[in-house]
Amino acid sequence: MFTKILIANRGEIALRILRACRSLGVGAVVAYSEADRESLAAQLADEAICIGPADAKHSYLSAPAVISAAIVTGCDAIHPGYGFLSEDEGFADVVRAHDLAFIGPSAEVLERFASKEATRRILSAHGLTTIPGSTMLRDEDHALEEAERIGYPVLIKPSAGGGGKGMRLVRNARELESIFKVSRSEAKAGFGDDSLYLEKFLEENRHIEIQVAVDRFGNAIHLFERDCSVQRRHQKIIEETPSPALTDAARQDLAERALKAVSAAGYENLGTLEFLVDSKGDAYFIEINCRIQVEHPITELCTGIDLVALQIRIAAGEPLGITQADVVSNGHAIEFRILAEDPAKDFRPQSGQVGAYLAPGGPGVRMDSHLYPGYEIPSYYDSLLGKLCVWAPDRAQAIARGDAALRELLVDGVITNIELHRAILANQVFIDGKVTTSLLDRVGSAPFVAAGNR
Repeated sequence: MFTKILIANRGEIALRILRACRSLGVGAVVAYSEADRESLAAQLADEAICIGPADAKHSYLSAPAVISAAIVTGCDAIHPGYGFLSEDEGFADVVRAHDLAFIGPSAEVLERFASKEATRRILSAHGLTTIPGSTMLRDEDHALEEAERIGYPVLIKPSAGGGGKGMRLVRNARELESIFKVSRSEAKAGFGDDSLYLEKFLEENRHIEIQVAVDRFGNAIHLFERDCSVQRRHQKIIEETPSPALTDAARQDLAERALKAVSAAGYENLGTLEFLVDSKGDAYFIEINCRIQVEHPITELCTGIDLVALQIRIAAGEPLGITQADVVSNGHAIEFRILAEDPAKDFRPQSGQVGAYLAPGGPGVRMDSHLYPGYEIPSYYDSLLGKLCVWAPDRAQAIARGDAALRELLVDGVITNIELHRAILANQVFIDGKVTTSLLDRVGSAPFVAAGNR
């Protein structure tokens, strides 16, 4: 096991990793930017070190700054969390070159799965059905040719992207012509890679993901699925497990096929395979996230397995220590992403100082957040303030417990999406478990905002 880990991230995930390190008896150092000097993780850490200015490019995305911080503080491993450098194969390689451990897949594995288009080909060869799509787009003419072959509507997607960022829905050739160059520029600015590809857009679908864990000895398990169909702008805002859209047989089949494919493809550490499930129940693989997921807590609530600790132990060279027979999912869990944004104004991000803050409590309630009264929300990063998670014996009780917890949650001084969550919970489509990824984008947030304000 490691002696000391540098936590190269911020917000709630930095705090989550810090807690996992303490549960394992491992020392931890929190790396922070100037904007996060007063962050809760930096305050609670036994040791913290500044790695640069507020601009993520010169702090959380700066490999030299992060590695220097690890060396100076005597760390033997780096945990990148999610986002930032978490799936950067070049960074993982440099970490290894400095005799440090990268907590995540190896540089070779990250490189193998770096391109979403290439990943589809790899896992398709190992039995997963993929959505019709293109190869890497050479230019605009190639894009038009491929879109015509696939059939509109299509999604134009950054190959190096993630979290729904940079994705654009294109319904005809004229739209594709108008946004191709813009999409390429956005991909370059957001991910340092301007490569794009096309993917067939399924009008009504569910977004289902399978959590897997594989150690370096070839031992592999899945930890069932999460349903991430409640989204805005292709970004998840509510996740739940188990999925109300899958039968037990379909759940088992998808999880087993996903695990078999990634194991055969040589994957290692934690990973999440994402699928779109159409109205007929057919599942199409779209991508793999080679890191810890934002929504991992609901899997922890249902299985009782600490995924961050498991991720650290795998990276330290330890075997899984459990078999598939040991993994049992009990009850139902829901996660609500609490965001500093205004649903009534096109989800515009908010910043400012938190006044009063009250986290909900009670049986089956978990709040992963870095907030505290007086905390200044920076304008430099994403709008995630925390993740309210609830567990109950069944879905109906989980929904009721979620609404009660949302009513208790108080974040004063900044506009959030708390009432939007309550309105979605009260919506009959959600109650019936029939939400598709297009719901919010199709009807807009206005009906939910109005309902939440009644």
